[in-house]
Amino acid sequence: MPMIRNPGRLFAAASMLALAVPASAQMAEGTAADAKPATQADTVDTRLPTQLPRTAVPHRYSIQIAPDAQALAFGGSVRIALDIVKATDKLVLNAADLAIDSATIYGSDNTPHQAKITLDADAQTASFDFGEKLPKGAYRFDIVYTGTISTQANGLFALDYKDPDGTQRRGLFTQFEAPDARRFVPSWDEPDYKAVFDLTATVPSDQMPLSNMPVKSSEDLGGGMSKVTFGTTPTMSSYLLFFGLGDFERIHRQAGGTDVGIVMSRGKADQGQYALDSAAAILPFYNDYFGTPYPLPKLDNIAGPGQSQFFGAMENWGAIFTFERILLNDPTISSEGDRQRIFSVAAHEMAHQWFGDLVTMAWWDDLWLNEGFASWMENKTTSTLHPEWGADIDRVGSRESAMRQDAYEATHPIVQTIRTVEQTNQAFDSITYSKGESVIAMLEAYAGADVWRKGVQDYVKAHQYRNTRTDDLWKAVEAAGADNLTRIAHQFTLQPGVPLIQVGAAQCRGGDTAVTLTQSEFSADRREAVAAKPQSWNVPVLASTVGGGTVDAVTEGRTTQMTVPGCAPLLVNAGQAGYYRTLYGAPQLAALAQNFSSLKPIDQYGLLNDNIALAYAGYQPIGGALDLVAAIPADADPKVLAEGLGSWTNLYGLFEDEPAVQEKIGQRIQAKYAPVLSRLGFTVKDGEPAGETLLRPTLISALGATGLASVEAERTRLLKALATDPKALDGPLKTTWLGLIARDATPAEWEQLHRLAQDAGGFTERSALYSALGGAKDDMLAAKALDLAITDEPGATIGASLISSVAVRHPEMALDFALAHPGDIDRIVDNSAQSRYVARIAAGSDRPETIGKLEAYAKANLGAEARKPVDQTIGVVKTRIEARQRIMDQARQWIDAHAV
Repeated sequence: MPMIRNPGRLFAAASMLALAVPASAQMAEGTAADAKPATQADTVDTRLPTQLPRTAVPHRYSIQIAPDAQALAFGGSVRIALDIVKATDKLVLNAADLAIDSATIYGSDNTPHQAKITLDADAQTASFDFGEKLPKGAYRFDIVYTGTISTQANGLFALDYKDPDGTQRRGLFTQFEAPDARRFVPSWDEPDYKAVFDLTATVPSDQMPLSNMPVKSSEDLGGGMSKVTFGTTPTMSSYLLFFGLGDFERIHRQAGGTDVGIVMSRGKADQGQYALDSAAAILPFYNDYFGTPYPLPKLDNIAGPGQSQFFGAMENWGAIFTFERILLNDPTISSEGDRQRIFSVAAHEMAHQWFGDLVTMAWWDDLWLNEGFASWMENKTTSTLHPEWGADIDRVGSRESAMRQDAYEATHPIVQTIRTVEQTNQAFDSITYSKGESVIAMLEAYAGADVWRKGVQDYVKAHQYRNTRTDDLWKAVEAAGADNLTRIAHQFTLQPGVPLIQVGAAQCRGGDTAVTLTQSEFSADRREAVAAKPQSWNVPVLASTVGGGTVDAVTEGRTTQMTVPGCAPLLVNAGQAGYYRTLYGAPQLAALAQNFSSLKPIDQYGLLNDNIALAYAGYQPIGGALDLVAAIPADADPKVLAEGLGSWTNLYGLFEDEPAVQEKIGQRIQAKYAPVLSRLGFTVKDGEPAGETLLRPTLISALGATGLASVEAERTRLLKALATDPKALDGPLKTTWLGLIARDATPAEWEQLHRLAQDAGGFTERSALYSALGGAKDDMLAAKALDLAITDEPGATIGASLISSVAVRHPEMALDFALAHPGDIDRIVDNSAQSRYVARIAAGSDRPETIGKLEAYAKANLGAEARKPVDQTIGVVKTRIEARQRIMDQARQWIDAHAV
């Protein structure tokens, strides 16, 4: 059905804000060429995919908007300066959820041509038929329209919240990536159609309007309203445009020659200081690294009091948007992990100001150029400015996230074919972000840090304000000195999958270790098939002996010979920069376990993850992996300790139906990790290492699950204190204790938390409390949380995450609920995330019937191009079911042989 709303009703709302007049009367008179930018920095590449006819190229959008926040509607008009590049009687633009009142085009003679308007809701387009051929040349195109303000993060959207004093507020924000600028303005809403944007907004005078550029002028219209005009943006893609409005305040300072600011709801300025300090440190680092200074006069990061199932932050040029739970440092609930995320998310979005905004991928096929690079730069920046945080280990964690998806048949290449809106939305996944980051880390190690940086700097300088393809980056880095990089890069970005390096028997010769490496492919669900016919890569390999020097090689063909200095146990993928799995023989793995404490923390972490994954996929028994986990010393790096604890915790849950075995695992967990918690204590100490602060909540949660008496006693004490003091949990461990309290809650205790959630003021606290309600083990309470999720009580953006919380312990129950309430799911989940949401909540299941339910859901609701997330979840569930008994048998045998 075409999305044609009642234009009279919506336009009446807009007319109250002075927009119900023809666009030609609202905008200054002039010729079609007047609105062009002085310099056209980009031209459309006609070889690129497109969903629009290649008949015109826009150069400037002059937009006027009048939002009515209470009515959830807005009126708008736009004048587009464009060139018709192929004679046509029709223009087709992107438009979604808009009602278009009128459209008139003017050529160089200023003759008006009225358009007949046709909306196609499925294609998200508006066609403008002028009834006659318009010749090539410069035009101005005026459109008057109205639209809706969403309550989910698509297009122009509203977030409701309470001020610190309890006053109910509503803020407006925009989210246009991937293709949602079309919900705000009829436009060529594809990344290669770059243009400049002028934005004018009619707004309440007592509210703060925000956009990519600073306010240029403000006119008092009387009646409490003002017309605010922002400065002209640089040439950029439509998805980077931003508009915000609300009762905000802004803190700011000069950094790197730019006015850097944090914008948040009034009364929270102190919570924005940490983010401001972070941004002020990051921006000069980026100016130096990229060799091209940030080009806009200001860079804001704007806090939104809500959340999304699709994204956490967005890199709008000069006006980053971030949900406040990962931007504001609230001392009543923010943890050390939250503070580190504030920094890392800011580093990611600020990296986009160069990779994504200044230089933009030409089409969504190359989305990874934006996201993979920003993820890599985020980690590099964190490692440089906060080396004490151990971001190098986090990089390996990101690699593992990618491999968990990439090892299944339903994966996809980094550079993928995208032709629909839904495919674009689904491209924002671990392959794009985490595999992209991992491959860049590997290629930087191959090229050398200095050569890589020179290539990146040359790439940015050559393509600023333009669009690029992936090969443009490879050419720049090769030209800087990285010979043959493109060959390797193509293999890792144009084909999917994970290489497998099998380590042959090592021989000591003259003080060196000689070894043969055999290349194959790692798979979680097709082990025999890929072994028979593996894909091939030229894999950059770094290897060392324990305590010895590192050597490098690039695999050629099926086997590669390496000679490594020293005759100690051999470690392949030393430093963990490589994107591949390493399979050792049993004696080699045993030798590494015996020398585990001599390895660097990053190699300990990588070795643990490799061997757990290989065991679960059936390449080796799990006993060798458990030998490594058992070899972790008590004074290991906190992230290595946490990784080992996670392995035991997963097994503990696996044996839920075998209490005797589960008890043995619990005893092992307590024997090793209870002393660590006893040393750290239940409270954060001034000056303690950040890693220990991060480890504490992991210890509390895991040891609490095993019934450790000291944790149980503290849980009881805090729950009792909550009865008289709702702030009893305030502090960096609040969400940790909430999770423990809710997990084992009685009905009375659950209701106690429910009342706290109802009374919570700040969004972050409110969201944490409602999410905790979904974490109850009790089936009846989990069902109660699901019913609550689709009511108005939690708030428009919290209900979906409450269902996700239930799905952690009750995936089948959450799936059944979602399938039984499709209308409610559509209402509480952003458009961009809906096809992935159902698949995600089912991903933890280990029941065969889940597969049939997902198949039926996909058949009834998803086209072939939209079902990849469901196929991925089906692959994960099938593999889990097939591996479960094998893993349990092998683990049981190991546990019986290694009594605590």
